[in-house]
Amino acid sequence: MKTRITELLGIRYPIVQGGMMWVGRAELAAAVSNAGALGTITALTQPTPEALGVEIDRVRSMTSEPFAVNLTILPTIKPVPYDEYVQVIVGSGVKIVETAGRNPEPYLPAFKAAGIKVIHKCTSVRHALKAEAIGCDAVSVDGFECAGHPGEDDVPNLVLVPAAAAQLRVPMLASGGIADARGMVAALALGADGINMGTRFMATREAPIHENVKRQLLEHDERNTALIFRTLKNTSRIFRNAVAEQVLDLERQEGTTFADLKPLVSGERGKRIYETGDTDDGTFPAGLAIGLIHDIPTCDELVSRMVAEARELIHRRLATMMDKAGNETACVP
Repeated sequence: MKTRITELLGIRYPIVQGGMMWVGRAELAAAVSNAGALGTITALTQPTPEALGVEIDRVRSMTSEPFAVNLTILPTIKPVPYDEYVQVIVGSGVKIVETAGRNPEPYLPAFKAAGIKVIHKCTSVRHALKAEAIGCDAVSVDGFECAGHPGEDDVPNLVLVPAAAAQLRVPMLASGGIADARGMVAALALGADGINMGTRFMATREAPIHENVKRQLLEHDERNTALIFRTLKNTSRIFRNAVAEQVLDLERQEGTTFADLKPLVSGERGKRIYETGDTDDGTFPAGLAIGLIHDIPTCDELVSRMVAEARELIHRRLATMMDKAGNETACVP
């Protein structure tokens, strides 16, 4: 499957595993890359820049295929040495970086000088155009369906992807609500050059998280997410559990601040969920794609199945809607 994304990134299939805090580790990234897609490790999952260098070496010991490093740039209570993380990425020889959060422009000169391709995650057309303007090589456009932060515009991918495609010149990934071949084919039809999946890759055998978390994603549907931080204008989509309900209850109370919510939503509690399997111990991101998760395959099984089913959809089901002369024919459900 050749698209502008496969050519830009040097991968076989236009499928990218998005960076996920505490989840984007070497085991998962290598398995995704070995399957012909693009695996991604998450820089800030590692406690220090030096630890990131070790994790990059671990990926290289497991795959010879391209992989990416995610660098999410956000304001934090504890200062993050972003410059040092960038230095490690550049010095490691990694050739693909996924940036997210704030404007990555301060770090682009270093990435460009090292020949690194930069994909920036955006939640709106205007942000995608800004990323293109500052020199990003591609963008990942995240619709309202995505896990984590979908922005404040609440525009789903059925509108957001073609709206972005109509104005962008750089290659674009569609992200949010995609978990199978149908979503991939739809994204390509809407104008994307590939897809970015996070939640679906959490429910794979190689994902380095507790089986209880994977089972929760498997056993629940698209109704089981919650939007928190809406009152703070920093919306985040998470799995709907007991702690999520507590957060929502607090947000309904007038005058609630982030300080009131912090004990419930701390990153350390989320990390502990992935380690212990107590899925009511804190919060963790999950997208609407949980409604499309029906098994826990290997990454190779997932990617191979998606590609095979996508070809089937394109060449058989959709092709049968056109006659040999290329004229529209009746389509019977």
